[in-house]
Amino acid sequence: MSTSTQRRVKVASLAPDFYKAMIDLDAQSATGLDPRLADLVRIRASQLNGCAYCLDMHTLDAKHAGDSEQRLHLVGAWREARKFYSEQEQAALALTEAITLISVDHVPDDVYAVAAAAFDDKELAQLIGLIITINAWNRIGVTCRLEPGHYDPS
Repeated sequence: MSTSTQRRVKVASLAPDFYKAMIDLDAQSATGLDPRLADLVRIRASQLNGCAYCLDMHTLDAKHAGDSEQRLHLVGAWREARKFYSEQEQAALALTEAITLISVDHVPDDVYAVAAAAFDDKELAQLIGLIITINAWNRIGVTCRLEPGHYDPS
């Protein structure tokens, strides 16, 4: 994998209508979900996609919102650190992994069933939207080589 610094387009300035639509989509994607859960979902998808920009942003957001350093450090190994995450968070993280890595196993019925048991239908629909949205952002961040270290959660 190349990490060249060759020129990459700036989607925000060159496709402003698309970028605004992404911002609007993002604003709606976590509606009705626990903000801590939403941060964990965004962090886990960003880890899987290797998006440093989004990882930087969402770990700072989570920390700023009061989530613990320990939970943030362990999210990549949440299955081995289940005691730090609620059953609902675990279901969301498993669904995040399945949707993010959809080409591997699609979304297995057992993963979906656990998520469906942990969330009501509206929450599950929002969660799916959140996962899809962060994956889209990750693809922008990775493709355009957005550089971490400039985000301020305040």
